[in-house]
Amino acid sequence: MKYETRLIWVLGIAFGFLFFDRNAANYLMPMIAADLKFNNQQVGLIASALSFTWAIAAFLGGAYSDGTGRRKIILLVSVVAFSLCSFMSGLASSFLALFLVRMLMGLVEGPFMPVAQSLLAFESSAARRGHNMGVLQNFGSNLLGSFAAPLVLVAIATASSWRISFFIAGIPGLVMAVLIARYVHEPKTHPLHPEATAPGGRMRPSEMLRYRNMWLCMLMSIVMVAWMVLGWAFLPLYYVKARQLSAGEMSLLMSVLGLSAAFFSFVVPRLSDRYGRRPVVLAFNLIGLLVPLAALYFNGSLYALAALIFIGWSASGTFPLFMGTIPSETIPARYVATSMGMVVGLGEILGGVSGPAIAGWAADLYGLRAPLLMQAGCAIVGMGLAVFLTETAPIRRAATAA
Repeated sequence: MKYETRLIWVLGIAFGFLFFDRNAANYLMPMIAADLKFNNQQVGLIASALSFTWAIAAFLGGAYSDGTGRRKIILLVSVVAFSLCSFMSGLASSFLALFLVRMLMGLVEGPFMPVAQSLLAFESSAARRGHNMGVLQNFGSNLLGSFAAPLVLVAIATASSWRISFFIAGIPGLVMAVLIARYVHEPKTHPLHPEATAPGGRMRPSEMLRYRNMWLCMLMSIVMVAWMVLGWAFLPLYYVKARQLSAGEMSLLMSVLGLSAAFFSFVVPRLSDRYGRRPVVLAFNLIGLLVPLAALYFNGSLYALAALIFIGWSASGTFPLFMGTIPSETIPARYVATSMGMVVGLGEILGGVSGPAIAGWAADLYGLRAPLLMQAGCAIVGMGLAVFLTETAPIRRAATAA
């Protein structure tokens, strides 16, 4: 139990600083775009670049981890490399340079989450697995990457320059590499549940699709990753350009995303442990519709808008469920990192890549409302897919069997 808790916090905080670096370009984009003369399509492509290579690396890194049993070294390399990529982002002087650096950052960041989640899945008790995996994926990433990042990075960029913000963003990852080296160990492999015994030989990705939950989680990952990335990439621009908010007001509203996701990283997975994965994912994906609708149509005070965004962003709490927990409770234990890599990879490459690219093109043609309307559609589809999930929560399966 002590090691289980330590693992959550060390890997969760490391993933938080990883997201601090990943989201830096989104929060700094109004300043970067003005300095380097980007149009809306180029803004979307910058977001897509990282998602594309993240997707490929998530699958390949997960498969390599499952095949070799090596997890700690992958985590260490990932953490050090993404810090270096943050430094390189601060040196970019053109669209092409920043585009290539963000692609490289996605390549080194991609393996971290499926490998970290697979390690935690092996070390967690069945009753706490959903909670543990939710906290690992959402708490640090959103407290640091979504709450602290816009406040800190925009303030630094306003006081000096956006380049200095990138340089500072890369430092904490190097500290976390030292902590991972000291406190994380390779797991003792054991089945996640009795019926998840691996068949002989290697399970091919096509065989994983025989499980209905797997392809439902993949489709859900596509639309909900698009929902999240569209919010990160275009809400700052919409607040500043369409709603005429100041940079400080924009950073405040964007920081609410992090507060919400950090809070609901405890609430949503814990609810799923108690009431089941399917009803919780369905309900909170639908609540995600509130984010674009509030940004588009609510005309009250800034604090009331922040409260609506806080509630709507609770949909982010479902991500560790359909990306990690449900696949880990569906696929044989030895292929957990591979299955998670497939779900994360497809979500990133089809949702995280195509979503911002299409939205940027649409924004140039129809205005900045278009990406937010797309975000609303993604939440509705994500809710619809959750209807067809097969329940995997141990407590609900036990109750059904009884």
